[in-house]
Amino acid sequence: MTTISSTTAVSVQRQTISSRIALTVALLIILVIPTMPWWASGGHIRWLVELSCMIAIAQMWNLLAGYAGLVSVGQQAFIGAGGYALFVLATKLGVNPFLAVPLSVVAPVALAIPSYFLLRRLDGSYFAIGTWVLAELFRLLTANIPYLNSGAGMSLSVMARYSQDQRQIALASFCAVLLFITVGGVYWLLRSRHGLALTAMRDDPVAAESQGVNVKRLRFVVFVLAAAGSGLAGAVYYMAQLRINPESGFDSNWSSICIFAVMVGGIGRIEGAIVGVLLYFFATRLFGQYGASYLVVLGLLTVFVALFAPGGLWSLLLKVRNWPWFPVSRRLIGEPPQREGGLRMAGETR
Repeated sequence: MTTISSTTAVSVQRQTISSRIALTVALLIILVIPTMPWWASGGHIRWLVELSCMIAIAQMWNLLAGYAGLVSVGQQAFIGAGGYALFVLATKLGVNPFLAVPLSVVAPVALAIPSYFLLRRLDGSYFAIGTWVLAELFRLLTANIPYLNSGAGMSLSVMARYSQDQRQIALASFCAVLLFITVGGVYWLLRSRHGLALTAMRDDPVAAESQGVNVKRLRFVVFVLAAAGSGLAGAVYYMAQLRINPESGFDSNWSSICIFAVMVGGIGRIEGAIVGVLLYFFATRLFGQYGASYLVVLGLLTVFVALFAPGGLWSLLLKVRNWPWFPVSRRLIGEPPQREGGLRMAGETR
């Protein structure tokens, strides 16, 4: 018989030194971003917008594929919907463009709800193809709606009322809010009790459902949240571009960036999506002049990681130094429970 002492020296650790440092740095970056218009150039502001939107969209795709098991190649549907909603609200309905950015989230959410009920019976590659078909359907519909100026696209002419400084301050502030909502929101979600359910669903949806996890409801919620985050990023991005058309708004390249960043960085990890986006962003800046050659290299890198490091570059970095930035798991720290009697053979006395 085995007896375990009721007094234990075990505690649950949720933060590490590296995560505390990373969270502090992340908060400082978010606080510094709105000040960039006073010390950074216009080119750097454009870089900020592009990088922030990529990180936000990659985090949404990572949440969708890495935890809900919903591999989408049609997130551009919601990015374009958010962008077009901004232009309609600002140019057609006379809403202040800065107020129209958060209101634009309504459009991708409104599209995501019926879209999920159309796609929910599909699984695996069929679900992925279905999302791409829906994205193409939205693009074709947009290109044939005169109210949206059809294929010619729309211009955000109302932004001419504001000075360049005002536009840059607004864009920088939106980028800070976007990163806080997407990265911080995903981190908060995964550390909540819903995060435990998402992790269980990621590892084995059948086993998770047998333990009481409502897999169908969680997948629906994650699908809608990913659409909302992607739509918000689309609104911020196309506000900076001042123009949108069906080809750019529903560009499939958005999904390609998400897949590359998350697969190479590390699927199912917040840090992985960030590392993957940073790699892609700076690779395009440094090697974009070589045309298709660097794209071939990025493609080969994706294949290499998928075959030999399925956990992504972040998992390789953790093997060198176990310094997580955004840990969402729980670790037991301390001494194990003390045994009073130990294991005894049958018939043995103390």
